[in-house]
Amino acid sequence: MKQKLLTKNKICYGVGNLGYGTISQTMSNFIMFFGTSVLGVPGTLVGIAVAISAFWDGLSDPIIGYISDRHKSKTFGRRLGFMLVATFGMAVFNLLLWSIPNSLSVGFKFVWLIVCLLSIETFNTFFATPYVALGIDIAPDYNDQSSIQGYKTVFFIIGMILPTVFMIIFMPSKDGVGQLVQSGYINMSYVTSILCVICGAICIIGTLKRAKSMPDFDTKQKEDNAFFKIFYNFFKTLGNKNFSPIICGYSIALISAAFLMSVGMHLFTYSFHFTSTQISLTLGTLFIGAIISQPFWIFLSKRIDKKPALNVALSILLVGIFLVGVIFGFRTLMPAKLCFYLILPSILFCGFGTGALYSLPISMFADVVTLEKLKSNQNKTATYSGYMTFAYNVANSVSLFVIGVLLDLIKFNPSEPVQAIKVQNALGIIVLVGCIVSIGLSMFIFNKYKLTRAEILKEQMRAKKANN
Repeated sequence: MKQKLLTKNKICYGVGNLGYGTISQTMSNFIMFFGTSVLGVPGTLVGIAVAISAFWDGLSDPIIGYISDRHKSKTFGRRLGFMLVATFGMAVFNLLLWSIPNSLSVGFKFVWLIVCLLSIETFNTFFATPYVALGIDIAPDYNDQSSIQGYKTVFFIIGMILPTVFMIIFMPSKDGVGQLVQSGYINMSYVTSILCVICGAICIIGTLKRAKSMPDFDTKQKEDNAFFKIFYNFFKTLGNKNFSPIICGYSIALISAAFLMSVGMHLFTYSFHFTSTQISLTLGTLFIGAIISQPFWIFLSKRIDKKPALNVALSILLVGIFLVGVIFGFRTLMPAKLCFYLILPSILFCGFGTGALYSLPISMFADVVTLEKLKSNQNKTATYSGYMTFAYNVANSVSLFVIGVLLDLIKFNPSEPVQAIKVQNALGIIVLVGCIVSIGLSMFIFNKYKLTRAEILKEQMRAKKANN
């Protein structure tokens, strides 16, 4: 009889997302500013270092996933050994990254920077890809999968918020130069590295018994030259009628987050003229909406199934963006403070809808992986997870490149505290159109997903009878 996944197992698993996620988010938020303004490395060199590490991050996911699927230790079972090594690796190189001596030449700083970034991304992959697969392995039940993704999402969003909190604590603004003092980044790295180790340990210890008790599948994978076919198999996977809608739909849906976060700061600063405190509260409202929505999406997915629940979430997100667009259109007719108070409920709406994007598509993806596992008796969970992360990284990289080009095309000038009206209007159009197009396209793609609760349960019953 299958043992039910306990709440404590779900919490311990979710905590794992907090540690490595906080390091990743801190790096994403501050590395460009740190490299240029604090270390004095030219922006082009910092951009090259970040681009190379981001490309390697996407490329390494399917590779590490392949290796993880084929390795199991007696002590840690599957997945957890990789995560243990990765936890300490991330913690060490995180400290080294923010401690680059400012006395070094630009060339040495660049080399140190790129080595640390590549190392962090490598260990990040060693943790993240097996971690995603672990969640699928220990929660094969249809409803448990929605629940465990909800816990994971809550801790993920907390990890997104923490870098902003740490900035306030460790970089107090004094004459506007707090963010230019390297000691603040070093102190922040101590906290994030310690948090990474603690959260990693809780995740590993809290899921160890469950992970080791999971049944084995055929891990030898008899396909000839399988390693060299990893990326060939990625495109083959996209041909699967259920994998393709999830991988593509998820990647495109999260492009809306890239537009909202990357250009949203420009929009609120230069078009709405919000203060830094108002912007922080606005972004905090977005995250709060995503957090408080998790129980609702878990409940709704049980009532009407996951794809219909996801369509509801994306519709709510579109309504929220529409409301932001209406306020944007009338912003010049009202005081900035009134705009701020009107924006908050609209952003809360957006956050509520966005919350489902961090849990339901992953849960649906887990269902497809579970079905494939039952049919083939082969465990390719981490490999498939790597494919999904690879697709997301490619889509994210392309969207960020497009955003950069669009900012240049509208002649955005960061040295100007007040942008021209044409630029202010263009910022709003970029955010609104980018979000609407990506969400609309993702809804179209997600609707091609045909897997239902009944089909999963039917296959699970068939496998159970076959084993008996």
